Parts: sequence; structure tokens; C-alpha cells
Amino acid sequence: MTVRAFATRLAVCAMLSGAALLPTPGQTNAVQVPPQHPTSAPYAGSTDIFEYPDRDKKLQIDRVMDILRITPGKAVADLGAGGGWFTVRAARRVEPGGVVYAEDINPQFVKAIGQRAQREQLRDVKPVLGTTEDPRLPAESVDAVLMLKVYHEVADTKAFLRNLKPALKPGARVGIIDRNGNGADHGLKQSIVEEEMRAAGFREVEHYDFTKADGQDYFLVFVAR
Repeated sequence: MTVRAFATRLAVCAMLSGAALLPTPGQTNAVQVPPQHPTSAPYAGSTDIFEYPDRDKKLQIDRVMDILRITPGKAVADLGAGGGWFTVRAARRVEPGGVVYAEDINPQFVKAIGQRAQREQLRDVKPVLGTTEDPRLPAESVDAVLMLKVYHEVADTKAFLRNLKPALKPGARVGIIDRNGNGADHGLKQSIVEEEMRAAGFREVEHYDFTKADGQDYFLVFVAR
């Protein structure tokens, strides 16, 4: 084989290899990779700081629960429940016949929520010890989920959301309340959350900015596609 013929063959092989990587008409490239971003260390201090008197009013938590369609008999997951501030409010909403899964990765918080539920006679609260990658909820168990100022602490959102999806009943609503930030400052840019949720197979159905007067907070609502 001449040098020229060999070079020609190499060129043809390169063209064919490159063509295999190109999308055919109507196709897109490989699966989109969610953006990587810094995260904040999960809060491990006293949960008393979340119990200030006018928090209900500032967050408009009753309106939040209305939007998530939390009503008597529903099953709700409070992800990153901390001291159970939202858990106890959701538990009162779903009575009678409902249930609230109070999930956290901190064993002390989970234990404290169980004790709080006993003190406040909330029999339908189920404390759940999750992991950074898996909330460990039962399959098809919840009608609504709220992540209240927690999303920016999830380091592997891809794994976490993949493990969350099987726990959702058909039409379940997933609410995320957070603030705009860079990930490491206990906030995360809204557009990053939206992109990651889309990549994980969720569709945004509503968004609001009423949960804080300064407009830095956002409240996003998703359903699984």
C-alpha cells in the first residue's frame, strides 16, 4: 500500500468515527449533565432558631400547603425536617387519616422529631433517617414533598432525585423553597435548581416569590414527568 493510499484510508476512518458521534436528524447529543455547584454543609446546630414566632406569617406556610394541595388524608414528606417546624404544621393539616414522613440525615434531629410528635400528640408523624443520596421513603407513598431551605445542602442532587422519584404517587407535587446564592452561602441560584430538576425528569408547573419580602426566596413546584 502506498503512503498516499494509507493516508486516505486513515482519513476515511476518522470521518466515519466522527460521524458516529454526531446526532442523526431529530436526535440530540448525549444525556445532559446537571451543572455542578458548591454546596453548604448540612445544618447541625440548635433547631430553635427556626421556631421564631412570625415564621408562619413570613413564609405564608398555609399558602404553601394550599399550593402543594396538602389536605386531610394526604401523605407528605418533609425532607430535611430539622426540628420538625414544618412537620408539625403539615401533620395538623393532614388529620385525620394522613401521614407526614419527617426525613433528615441527622440522627439527633430524627430522634427529636419523634419526641416532639409524642409531646404534641401527632400520631401520624413518621420520622425517617435518610442519607445524603436517598431520602429512604416507601415506594409510591407521598402526595406532596417540601424541601424548605434544604436543596442547597444536597451534594449529589442527581442521586437524591433519582431515589426520590419512586416514592411519589402519580401527580405528587414537589415543592422547593430556597434563596438565590452560590451554593456555599446557604442558597442556590434558581436557574440551577430548575435545570437540575429538568435533567432528573421533573416538570416545573408553578413558581412564586412570596415566601420572603426581599424577593430573594423562590418557591418552585414540580411534578415527575
